[in-house]
Amino acid sequence: MATTADFRKGMALRLDKSIYLVIDFLHVKPGKGGAFVRTKLKDVKSQAVIDRTFRAGEYLDEVRLERRPVQFVYREDDNYVFMDEGTYEQIPLASSKVGDRLSYLREGMQVQLVVGDEEYIDIELPLSVELTVTETDPGIKGDTASGGSKPATLETGLVIQVPLFVTVGDVVRVDTRTGQYLERA
Repeated sequence: MATTADFRKGMALRLDKSIYLVIDFLHVKPGKGGAFVRTKLKDVKSQAVIDRTFRAGEYLDEVRLERRPVQFVYREDDNYVFMDEGTYEQIPLASSKVGDRLSYLREGMQVQLVVGDEEYIDIELPLSVELTVTETDPGIKGDTASGGSKPATLETGLVIQVPLFVTVGDVVRVDTRTGQYLERA
């Protein structure tokens, strides 16, 4: 059991026979009345986000999360198949569970699979990934004084802003949390 004082982002809770992840929370102490906690929770199965308010100090059922190293193997229809590196078991995940992180996945990539109550909840990407530039405009010589940028399409279809000196075929490092260019690899 956990209380509202234990809330942190990414924490898993069991409410109404479903597992929810804490996306955001805020402790509020009004001038009049008791304190409470406002939260944004994401349902693991339906991916729906709800707002829920709890009284301060309220007890909730916490779900323990386990992280397993897996490798992205291939895409099949609407599923993304990962292989558990310990057991070699193939685990299909629906694209709705993978979400917007699809644009960072390459075949053979190592990620962490988040498991709670023997249910596959989420995947966690590394902080940065290296992707190859497949399409971008050529930089114009002498146009670097302003430190400008241009759009570039990467091998996964992701479009990001890169410096003018980046060309087709370059491998760039991209931050998976913000989707921004970090450096040439």
